[in-house]
Amino acid sequence: MRKHLLNGIAVLVALVTIFPIYWMLLSAVKPPGEIQSLHQRPWTLAPSLDSFRRVLGVESFGRYFLNSLVVALVVVGLSALVAFLAAVVLTKYHFKFRTTILVMFLTAQMVPIEALTIPLFFLVRDVGTVVPGVGLNTLGSLVLVHTAFTLPFAIWMLRGFVAAVPDELEEAAVLDGASRFTVLWRILFPLVAPGLAATSVFSFITAWNDFLFARTFIISATENQTLPMALLVFFKPDENDWGGIMAASVLMTVPVLLFFLLVRRRLVAGLGGAVKG
Repeated sequence: MRKHLLNGIAVLVALVTIFPIYWMLLSAVKPPGEIQSLHQRPWTLAPSLDSFRRVLGVESFGRYFLNSLVVALVVVGLSALVAFLAAVVLTKYHFKFRTTILVMFLTAQMVPIEALTIPLFFLVRDVGTVVPGVGLNTLGSLVLVHTAFTLPFAIWMLRGFVAAVPDELEEAAVLDGASRFTVLWRILFPLVAPGLAATSVFSFITAWNDFLFARTFIISATENQTLPMALLVFFKPDENDWGGIMAASVLMTVPVLLFFLLVRRRLVAGLGGAVKG
C-alpha cells in the first residue's frame, strides 16, 4: 500500500508539472476563437498551425534564434571550462584566502539579478570602450554577463565531484610519468563529466531564456537581439496574440529539450554521484 501510495503521488506531481506544457502546446494549435473563448476545453476539435506560421513569418526570426543559440552554447562551453579549472584549484590545492573566495561565490548567488542590472549596464558600457566585442549592443556582453552569473553555481557543484575523485588516482598517474596537464584532462575531466553535464543544462537554460539582460544591453542593434525579444512582437497594445505567444514559446522550448536529451545520460549519472566503485 505504501508503494502504491508513493507511486500515486509521483504520478500526480508529474501531471501537475506537465499540465502547463500541455496547455502551451494546446493553445499553440487552437484557432483564435477557441483561445479567447470563456468556455475553455482541454482539447481542440480544429487544430491549426496558423500560429506557427505567424511566428516563423516574423522578420529576422531565424536571426534571433541563431543569436540565442550562439550565446547559449558559448556560455555553456566557457562556463564549463572555467568552472572545471576553478573547482580543481579550489578543491585540490590549499592556499591563502581559499575559504574567502568560496564565501564570495555564495554571496554572489544571494544578490538578486534585478539589483545588479543597472550597475552591470554601466560596467558593460565602460568595458566595451576598452575591449571590442563585449560592449553594449553586442552578443559578447550577454556572453560575459551570463558566464559570470552561472560560474558560482557551477563551481560549487563541481567541487563535490572533484573532491570525490581519490587522490590515489592522481598519484598513480604521476608515478606512471603523467604530467599535471595529462592528469587534469585524462583523469579528472572524464570523472567530473557528469557534473559538467548537470551544470551545462543550468547554464544553457539560463542563457537561452534570458530576457532581462537582452532587453537591457541590446538597445539599438536589432540584428543582435535574441529569441525572447521576438515574443514582444505578439504583445500588442489593443489585443495580445496569445496563439503566437504560445507557438513561439513552444519553439523556444524545443532546443532546451534537445540539449537535455543530448546530456541526459551524463546528467542522470551526475545526480547519482560523482565517482562510483
